[in-house]
Amino acid sequence: MQWRRTCVDNSPLVLYIDPVSSRMLSPKKSLGQNFLRDDNVARKIVDSLHLRREESILEIGPGQGSLTKYLREGCSTVVAVEVDERAVAFLNDTFGESIELVHADVRTISLAEAARRKRRRLRVIGNIPYNLTSDILFWLLDQHDSVEDATLMVQLEVARRFVARIGTKDYGILSVFVQFYTEPELLFKVSRNSFFPRPSVDSAVVRFSFKTKIPDCDEQLFRTIVRGTFGKRRKTLRNGLRYLGFSQEQLGGISFDLERRPENLSVKDFLDLTAELGRTPAATDQQGAHKAHHERKRQ
Repeated sequence: MQWRRTCVDNSPLVLYIDPVSSRMLSPKKSLGQNFLRDDNVARKIVDSLHLRREESILEIGPGQGSLTKYLREGCSTVVAVEVDERAVAFLNDTFGESIELVHADVRTISLAEAARRKRRRLRVIGNIPYNLTSDILFWLLDQHDSVEDATLMVQLEVARRFVARIGTKDYGILSVFVQFYTEPELLFKVSRNSFFPRPSVDSAVVRFSFKTKIPDCDEQLFRTIVRGTFGKRRKTLRNGLRYLGFSQEQLGGISFDLERRPENLSVKDFLDLTAELGRTPAATDQQGAHKAHHERKRQ
């Protein structure tokens, strides 16, 4: 049910009245809230998890509990992490002790600690704010050893970047990083009409199945090279690496074809390039010099 009234500036303010509790939650733009209001979509997302009763799952930003109510039917433990204190009160009133409710910014949560408590790698789910997609994704990738899989609702355009293949316009930094740590799958699209308030773009549900073993490499140097070369996407690898500070002497000492462009390199190609550059003199210093700069520019 929706109730509409007019603000002072004559713009419409839409409040959601939950049919069970009759409490109203107004979406906070500052938190990027778009509540999922389509029950069929919520059930479809949870059904795609094929939950087992003995499992537990961590839900990011449950909001009004559209996914939570189906999650708790399918597994023994739902750990719901919510930053909005209004939603925390709402969820507590609605679900009580049937879920583990944590009032926190999920990015402050240690997945390693949570996995130790559960004695297994974690399953994660969430309808996440568009503006925090990269932050939350890298929070997961940085703790990849503790995650079994993650099923996330994201902007459709971003979802296509996660699963993009080399040589396509969508292939970029996110594609390489995601495909290094996980096996991503775009499960299905979700209409913008399924949300409240209605966003200006459609969404998609993506499943990230985390690899139990990732290729052995210098991960920091790998990330630096991927970010740095895609930062000069229209340039050759040679120009991108020179921008990162690698000398002509260093680049001249490797066998990798540096006239190629980053969008034409597979994950394995980037790993091969990382391995060769890692053996060049002063590569470690090069890595450290650019670490802070590129960590601030995560995409």
